[in-house]
Amino acid sequence: MSDTDTVQSLSDLADLTGGAVPEGTEAEAPKIRTGPAAPIRAQEIDAQGRAYATGRRKDAVARVWLKPGSGKITVNGRDQEVYFARPTLRLVIAQTFQITDRVDQYDVVATVKGGGLSGQAGAVKHGIAQALSKFEPLLRSTVKSAGFLTRDPRVVERKKYGRAKARRSFQFSKR
Repeated sequence: MSDTDTVQSLSDLADLTGGAVPEGTEAEAPKIRTGPAAPIRAQEIDAQGRAYATGRRKDAVARVWLKPGSGKITVNGRDQEVYFARPTLRLVIAQTFQITDRVDQYDVVATVKGGGLSGQAGAVKHGIAQALSKFEPLLRSTVKSAGFLTRDPRVVERKKYGRAKARRSFQFSKR
């Protein structure tokens, strides 16, 4: 082979280096090594047949119990329509069930503390997503790819001294 030729196979490489190539190495396709498949998690259910999870968002913390039922969602002892009056907050809670095609298949009992209504709705959604993945481990990849298992880390920035709020300065007076 000359210097301008390109290497097309292992035998060409062997000619260039002067070494021998083992028999049958040219025809073999490169082996793609795949790791072990993700282990299927065990179903985590308590004695009453419920899955429990904790959801967090901003300053709100939600304790969520999920069990098979008719789709009733109770938050702090009240129906979700009463507790979350805004329809957008109820949509946030229902997102997990819609993405997994499990609408009206599970009853949810949640207790929420801290934060405002928007943060509490996000906390309940996070808790429902975690509880659903514990009740049906096969749904974990669907819920995780939608980003519902990840806790949103954004919180309110603290107030600094010498400032009106976290970053806002006091009003400047020229005279």
